[in-house]
Amino acid sequence: MAAAKRTAAPALTTDRALAQRLSAFERALARAVRERAGGPGRLGAALRYAALSPGKRLRPLLVLTACEAVGGDWKRAIPAAVAIECVHAFSLVHDDLPAMDDDVYRRGRLTTHKKFGEALGVLAGDALLAFAFEELTRLAEGGLPPARVLEAVRVLSRAAGANELVGGQALDIAAEGRKPTARIVRDIHVRKTGALMGAALALGALAGDAGARTVLKLQTAGTQMGFAFQIHDDLLNAGSSLKNLGKRAGTDAARGKATWPAAVGEKRAAAEAQRIMKRVEAAISLTCERPRLLMQLIEATAHRQR
Repeated sequence: MAAAKRTAAPALTTDRALAQRLSAFERALARAVRERAGGPGRLGAALRYAALSPGKRLRPLLVLTACEAVGGDWKRAIPAAVAIECVHAFSLVHDDLPAMDDDVYRRGRLTTHKKFGEALGVLAGDALLAFAFEELTRLAEGGLPPARVLEAVRVLSRAAGANELVGGQALDIAAEGRKPTARIVRDIHVRKTGALMGAALALGALAGDAGARTVLKLQTAGTQMGFAFQIHDDLLNAGSSLKNLGKRAGTDAARGKATWPAAVGEKRAAAEAQRIMKRVEAAISLTCERPRLLMQLIEATAHRQR
C-alpha cells in the first residue's frame, strides 16, 4: 500500500481564541524542538519527525485552556504544553514499534520506525521523554515559583511512568489475544490515556496559580476525560478509515487488543463515553472561574470523527 498523504489536524479549534492558542503552541513546539532537541546523525531528524507530525494537539490545548480556566495567563503555560506533547509523542513512537503495536501509519503518514528504522524509533522516543522535562523546567522563566515547578515535574513524571502511562502500555501488551473484561480495559485506558490528560489539566492549573484542591479536581476530571476519549478512539478504530483516522482502521481487532467495545459492546461503549464526558463537563463548570474555552474543547473532543 502506498503511504498515506499528510493529514491536517481535525477541527477541534474552530473558535478563534482556540485557534490563536493552537498557533502559538505550534510555533513554540517547533522552535523548542528545532533549537534545543537536536542529536547526532539522523536522530534529530527522527525526533523532529515524531514531535512535529500533524495531530490534534489536544493535550497541550488542555494545558493552555486549563490555565486560562482557573484565571491564569495561558501563555505562561506554554512550556508545560510543549512538555506534555513531547511525552505524548514519545508514547506514540514506542506504541507503534514492532515489539508493541507494530503500526505502519500514524497521523496519516509512516510511523517513525518505518521512516527511520526501529533503533532510531526507540532512541527518538527516549529523547523526547527526556526533553519533555527539560522544557517543563522553563515554567520558572515565566515567573512560576520553584515549588510549583517542582510539583509540575512530579505530576508529569508520575503520569508518564510505570504506575501510569508506561504501566498502561505494559498491561495493554499483556492483555493482547485474551478475552477482555471491563475491569482490565478500564485499568489500561485510565493509565495509558487518562493519566496524561489528567496531568494536562493539572499542569495548566498549576501554571495558572490554582489552589491544590482545584488542581486535584481538574486532574481527576482529566483522567476521566481520557478514559472517555480512549473509548471513543476504540469505536473509531473499529469503524473508520486510514484517510479519516490517520492509521489503518481495524488494527485493534486484528491484534486482539483489549478495547472497551470488545469488553462491553459498541452500543454500551458509546453510551458510557457520553455519560463520562457529561460528568467531566459538570466538574469543569463547577471548578473553574473561566471555563468557556476548556468546555468548548472538551465538547469538540467528545464529537470528533478522528
